[in-house]
Order: sequence, then C-alpha cells, then structure tokens
Amino acid sequence: MYKLSARQILIIALLSGIFAATTVAVLDRFSGFFQPKSIAFNGAAPAGITDPSMATDEQNNIEVYKAIAPGVAFIKSTSYTQDFFGQVEEGQGAGSGSVIDNQGHILTNYHVVEGAQKLTVNFGGEKTYPATIVGGDPDTDLAVIQVTSVREQLTIVPMGDSDHLTVGQKVLAIGNPFGLDRTLTTGVISGLQRPIRARNDRPIEGAIQTDASINPGNSGGPLLDSHGRMIGINSQILSPSGGSNGVGFAIPVSIAKRIVPQLIQNGSVKRPKLGVGTRAVKDLVGQFKLPVSDGLMILQVTPNGSAAGAGLRGISQTQDGELILGDVIMSVDNEKVSDTDDLYRILDKRQLGEVVNVEVFRNGRRVSVPVRLLETPEQRRGLLRR
Repeated sequence: MYKLSARQILIIALLSGIFAATTVAVLDRFSGFFQPKSIAFNGAAPAGITDPSMATDEQNNIEVYKAIAPGVAFIKSTSYTQDFFGQVEEGQGAGSGSVIDNQGHILTNYHVVEGAQKLTVNFGGEKTYPATIVGGDPDTDLAVIQVTSVREQLTIVPMGDSDHLTVGQKVLAIGNPFGLDRTLTTGVISGLQRPIRARNDRPIEGAIQTDASINPGNSGGPLLDSHGRMIGINSQILSPSGGSNGVGFAIPVSIAKRIVPQLIQNGSVKRPKLGVGTRAVKDLVGQFKLPVSDGLMILQVTPNGSAAGAGLRGISQTQDGELILGDVIMSVDNEKVSDTDDLYRILDKRQLGEVVNVEVFRNGRRVSVPVRLLETPEQRRGLLRR
C-alpha cells in the first residue's frame, strides 16, 4: 500500500482548498448562465386604497381605479397579409394588458398579440409607444410584451393570490372594451375552477368566472380584488352575440406566476412531453374490439422522446400486415387517464427531467413503467401529441 507523508497530505489539502474556493467563485460568477432567473412579482397592495372594510363600495371603486388604471395598457396590433393578387392587406386588433415590472414588461393574452407584426401601447391619452413580443404561450393564452421607450415612471399592477378566492367576492375589471380607453366594470366572482380552452383547444385549468362586464378589447386586462391586486387575466366571454352576457372568464394569476418567468427568460414555456400520438379508448368503443374500456391508446411513439426511451409501445404491424395493439395508458403517478386532457393536466404540473410512473395495459395485464420526462418538439402529423 502506498503511504503519504505528512507533507504530501498538507499539500493535497491546501490544493483541494484552493480548488474548492475557485470552483465556488466561478459557479457564483456564472450561475446565471445555468439557472433560471428568479423573478419577484410585486404583490403589495397599492398605496392610496383604503381598507375595503372601512370604505364604501363607491369609494373603493374610485380608489382602485385611480391606483391601477395608469398601469393598464391599451394594446393595438397590426398584421399584414398578401392576397392571391399580391395586394397587401392590413389587419388590426386591440386588447389590454398589465404592467408587471419597471422594465416595461406587460402581461396580456396570447390571442391579443398572436400574428402581430407591429405593436403599439398607450397608457391613456394620445401618446403611443412601440412594443415588442417577449414571449407567448398558446396553451395558457398568456403572453408578455415589452415597451422600453417610456420615460415616465410606470405604474405596476401587483399580482395577488388566486388560490384562496371565494364565490361572491367583489372583483373589478379594467380594460379597453371596443377601444374605449381604460374602462372600469365591477361585479363578483360567479364561479371557480371553470374549465375553459385556449384557442389551440388545450384545456386551461381553474378559470375564474365573473359577472363583471367583459367585452372584446378587455382581453388581457386585469381582474382585480378590492385591494387593487390582480387575481386574474380577463380572457374569454360566453356569448352568442360576442358581447358580455354576464359570463366572463379570467385565467388565474397563479398560472401567470408560473408561466411569465419562463416567457421573459426563454420566450416560450418548456413543458415535459411523453412524445406519443394517442387516441382515447372511449372514442373507439363500438368501432373496435378492445381489451379495456377506458384509457389512452398509444398510436405512435416519437423517436428519441420520453416514451421511446422508456420502451412504451405504439401500434405496430407484422409482415403479414396485421396490426398489433400497443400500450394503453391507464394512469400517471396513480392519476387516472381517460383522454388527452387528463394527460395534459398531469404533465403540466411536472418538470423536465422528472420521472413519472406510467401504468399501461400491455399483453393482458397492467404494467408500471418509469418514464423520465423530456422536452420534445411536437410533430403532429395528424396526431395530437402530449
């Protein structure tokens, strides 16, 4: 056995200490390149708003509007398309947004800025400012734009808490319905945990239903509590005519708190994917004879994706042309899966690199397969990939 002298041990200890100190310094200096930036949202109640329990309803309305309206942006979008004859046609849209920090980031709906080639913003009056799209997430219908040329102090709309709301609680909405600059409407929370869908048909969980009037142009504006804190982002109305019929929906601010930092840092949201093309078994009952009556059938597995790496199987074909049934997903981490909405809801709460246990029906029995979640590009080819 090779023995070290006391001097050698001392030298090794000294060198190890120097190396450790250098490593810590380097990691501290460059950690920003490897770790997501932490974004602290302003959640303090704005100044100038009396405790709602000590004020009349009228006084509260006036104070909340006066404190928050300067931070509500009127967003105008312009897009250009070329028709069959080469003529350029200009399309315009409008919506609302909330200033969320002093760097000029504005939170709005994805559908307000989708396809926009030019954006302008104003905060009341005639003065407008150019804005750029920082990032967008069609799955939650949220987007962040930025305006940098404003020289005046921006009013920040603080983010409140949407996890502890109560039906009947007073709410206020500020936006630009039909282009009418910064309009205030009031009402109550009419319902919670409402299922709504983004324009790409993805489910958005836990929407807030309100009877505060929300009309075209309100999209992207804040839904506020009586303390002037944003609890939701006004997004949809339920109306055959396109106008407010007392049923409006807002995306909970809790979703925005999770999504916005990624939009600011990456421009998009990095979600884990199973990398499978699927079809709900319940949609095939009566058309095919299947061994189970519920679950999500894997039709196709994306090469190099999460499912492929774990050995999950899609439908295959023998040399004789006979189709062989692949795996049927029954649950993920003991949460039942009946359709793609279930799978999307479960995966949306997971992180890249996380391992989930996928229970599948295979060869006449249930099998639990550990799957490490990876980010894979969606290659639809006619199949909905989750």
